[in-house]
Amino acid sequence: MTWTAAWRIARRDLSARFRGLRLLLVCLFLGTGALAAIGTLTGTIERQLTDRGREFLGGDLQVAVWQRPLVPEEVAALRDLGTVSQGTRMQAMASTSEAAAPVELKAVDDRWPLFGTATLANGKRIGAPPPGQAWLARGAADRLGVKPGDRFSIGTGDLTVGGILETEPDRLGEGFQLGPTVIVRADVPAASGLTAPGAMYRTKTNVAFSGTRDAQVAEDALKARFPDAGFEIRTRDRGAPGADRFVGRMGEFLTLVGLAALVIAGIGIGGGVSSYLDARRQGIATLKVLGATSRDIARIYAMEIGAAALVGSFAGIATGVAITPLLAKALEGLLPVGTGIVFAPVALLTALAYGLLVALVFAAPPLVRARSFPAMALMRQRVSPLARDRAALVPVLGGLAAIVALALGTARQPMLTAGFLAGAAGALALLAGIGWAIRRGAARLPRPRDPLWRAALANLHRPGAATGTLVTALGFGLSAFVLLAAVQTSIDGTIAKRVPAQAPDYFVLDLPKDRLREFDTIVQQGAPGAGLRAVPALRGAILAYGPKDAMTRVADLGDDLPEGAWALRGERGLTYADDVPPGNTVIEGEWWGPFYDGEPLVSVDEEFADAVGLKVGDYLTIGVLGVERQAKVASLRRIDWQTMGFNYVLVFSPNTLRDAPHNMAATIQLPDGAGGAVKGTLLRDLVRAFPSSSVIETGPVLRQARDLLSQVGLATLAAASVAVLAGLAVLLGAIAAARAQRTYDTVVLRVLGASRRQVMLLALAEYGALALILAGVALAIGLGAAWYVVTQLFEFEWLPAWGWVAAVLGAGLALVVAFAVAGALPLLRAKPAQALRAL
Repeated sequence: MTWTAAWRIARRDLSARFRGLRLLLVCLFLGTGALAAIGTLTGTIERQLTDRGREFLGGDLQVAVWQRPLVPEEVAALRDLGTVSQGTRMQAMASTSEAAAPVELKAVDDRWPLFGTATLANGKRIGAPPPGQAWLARGAADRLGVKPGDRFSIGTGDLTVGGILETEPDRLGEGFQLGPTVIVRADVPAASGLTAPGAMYRTKTNVAFSGTRDAQVAEDALKARFPDAGFEIRTRDRGAPGADRFVGRMGEFLTLVGLAALVIAGIGIGGGVSSYLDARRQGIATLKVLGATSRDIARIYAMEIGAAALVGSFAGIATGVAITPLLAKALEGLLPVGTGIVFAPVALLTALAYGLLVALVFAAPPLVRARSFPAMALMRQRVSPLARDRAALVPVLGGLAAIVALALGTARQPMLTAGFLAGAAGALALLAGIGWAIRRGAARLPRPRDPLWRAALANLHRPGAATGTLVTALGFGLSAFVLLAAVQTSIDGTIAKRVPAQAPDYFVLDLPKDRLREFDTIVQQGAPGAGLRAVPALRGAILAYGPKDAMTRVADLGDDLPEGAWALRGERGLTYADDVPPGNTVIEGEWWGPFYDGEPLVSVDEEFADAVGLKVGDYLTIGVLGVERQAKVASLRRIDWQTMGFNYVLVFSPNTLRDAPHNMAATIQLPDGAGGAVKGTLLRDLVRAFPSSSVIETGPVLRQARDLLSQVGLATLAAASVAVLAGLAVLLGAIAAARAQRTYDTVVLRVLGASRRQVMLLALAEYGALALILAGVALAIGLGAAWYVVTQLFEFEWLPAWGWVAAVLGAGLALVVAFAVAGALPLLRAKPAQALRAL
């Protein structure tokens, strides 16, 4: 038989509505649709981050340093690379006679922006503001109640609103802000008294390379020339590192979710194809009797299944492309992505390849069985099921190898993807083993006296029983429920823990240390009973650590930092104290106590100490304003990060840092019942008394942090829902696939006198027993996968709400029972004569 003749038969046999193959269509639609949407969205964002890296960063290379300007030698080294644009970033207070607001002050020179275009709301293209003027973000203007031409103050200086910002090309590269942006000229911070010694500001210098240069080579050269300068260097390849990391992690997770949906869907594909070929067994047998060869049978039904697979995959891809703008709309303002229809050919072809390969792996075994058996065996399949054919191993193993190669070849984190694939294979093997064990165990159990339970037990191990398929479908479906609940509640728990509901009302930065008494007086007059806490605040970089005679230099590590050693990157907040800070507990070593004046000491956070291998008695060398200071590790502390106050990784004895130029940082906890009038009056009083200090309201900051984490949770929920939908489709398909066999069984039972109630109870007993057995397995698989996602991928804490997880699992069990009832109802309407003749 030629391919043309085979296609003619396949086309006539294939229903226009794909009757019998709808489960295959639904499963592939869900899996490929998820992968197409995910791949298109993340690919678009990553392309934007790569193509516009210089614009987001503000240059080809950026050097940032805390609490000092660059020295002439450092500036000269940067000018050798190309055009240099210098400026500063800091928290400040903007105020009028009636309002005050914390802002992110961005001081720029006449070369800003080196890349991209900055514009005002009126469409005017801009650079640095003219002398005496400032560009204000819409949020700053709204909070101050000002418009172009109005006057306002920053520090001790007065400025005029020159315009309202519309676009700020390097906004994404600036990172998380504690207030809306105000752009001023480079000389304004110093003239306004905001950069006095000890003030918390950051000098940022952007470089546009002259000629063709390798950004990484330039970065390495600067680090080698100025190893202890405290530089934080970023290149155009990492123009928005926070966004790039977020997109990478979420993209990897969402891709794994799409693959999980396809794995779950593959089970449904196998069941759907088996059911489809079972319904056509007489037609296959007839073709063989008329002379069709096994190869002809394979061609005909491979074409039918392939056509359905292509339709389902292309429909999923089209839907994925169509919903991408909706996903982009949700991320608008957070990440650089357009809201129009976007085609990412590589992502779409990858999704199509995944869909077709999964269809091949799971559809091959039933197709090979139908191809390889003689006509009489096919005729008697209902009462004498076909045995497995080893010929199916070739397409199955080939398809699996292709899936593994494709997954690892396109993964940003191959080890993570390999772990997922190994976990999925392990879960499938575990469920297959459990299915085998249930059948063997049911066959060996004593036969119950009750005929209903005896029949339910027999259904688990009789020839042709769908126990294996049902176990796999139920196991993955219930595991998807557990995964969804555990991941979502862990993210909610992280929000609750890391972004506490109770926090100080205000943080005050750059508070002069010789004016603490005045500060306390103003706060108590404005809000009697307010709680205050003030600590010294400095910035410094860890330069070396370890045993005194064998210290490890951080500069020698390069980018190969120990896992969890984030405090080694750039400069960090430092403080000193006589007593153990609130919310901290010394777990090893001893605290120095008040009035200590011996060898400089430091207390280290236990998690950081574990990450770098620090022990009590080791030493740390830090750089503060270009001066190296060394201290002995006196103790390790456990920090309660839920207290949203001042928590420092490093706390020094006062004699280590007291002589360094610095200011204080303070928190203000207003008394219960303090209204908006009290807050407004206190804020204005503090701004007038301390114009060079920054007062930050925690409410908006907490809301912003909660919103960001909630977006992660929402994306996770939406993605995991795809896997749950695939699981539900497989459950429905598994029940539907067994309907033909159950129709025969039900008819026989009804002929022998079974009532409708007994038939329903029989279905409930069988599915209920399987669901209860698999509940524990699903709990283990789902929680294991959720733990991996939460702790290894998102790097959140493992904080699931166990009650909610149990409730969701219970809901899944109830859904299984409901599906069983719904699947049994059509069986009661089967006509005995018609069903028996169909055999």
